[in-house]
Amino acid sequence: MNGNNPTDINDIDALAGEYVLGTLSASARAAVEARMHSEPTLREAVQAWEARLLPLTVLALPQEPSPALWPRIERSIGNVAEPGKKATPVRPSAVSGWWNNLRLWRGLAAGGFAAAALMVAVLVMRPPPTPQYMVVLVAPQDKSPGWVIQTTSSRQLSLVPLGTFEVPPQKTLQFWTKADQWRGPVSLGLVKQGQALRIPIDKLPPLEPNQLFELTLEPENGSPIDRPTGPIQFIGRAVKVM
Repeated sequence: MNGNNPTDINDIDALAGEYVLGTLSASARAAVEARMHSEPTLREAVQAWEARLLPLTVLALPQEPSPALWPRIERSIGNVAEPGKKATPVRPSAVSGWWNNLRLWRGLAAGGFAAAALMVAVLVMRPPPTPQYMVVLVAPQDKSPGWVIQTTSSRQLSLVPLGTFEVPPQKTLQFWTKADQWRGPVSLGLVKQGQALRIPIDKLPPLEPNQLFELTLEPENGSPIDRPTGPIQFIGRAVKVM
């Protein structure tokens, strides 16, 4: 890879962003971690993304862990201390700890649209070279964030869950979008519970600011017509971050 090629640098930055946000598959994430040992540019890009996103943790109030927390963690990872030596708690790394920070996501849920605006502002701090969009889908009832949509310079749109959502039996979530001038919404597919959905941008209608995205509750095989038939579970509009 030629480190002087702007396209390569942009691809590295996008990959680092997806890694820190946690939108990569397990195999892709392992590949990034292996590359970071020998690619300083990728390692620095990951550290930069962490520095931009870690301030979101201020949204969550500090919580005092129970005395049994670290012993339970030690037992779960098999970290048994040698006789006569005090065990050293193994704390999560900054890379994995950010995405798995329960306090952070509780804070985001409590912050509602304010948290969504902050997430957009963080990404604007270092905009990518190609147009990008971000959407935070919130529950209509309490405006709590439930999903994040982002586009990347790798020409993908990712729908990423921020938590768990119970889908009733024989029902499914269906992903829709509609721009202001369109005659009707377009289905982007069915969403598996607790799993991210990635769609090549080339297979989508052109994206534009203020474009509507929503998840509706539909029959298990999806809407029987080319329109939503069930209630809206999460909804949001696209914000252009470049």
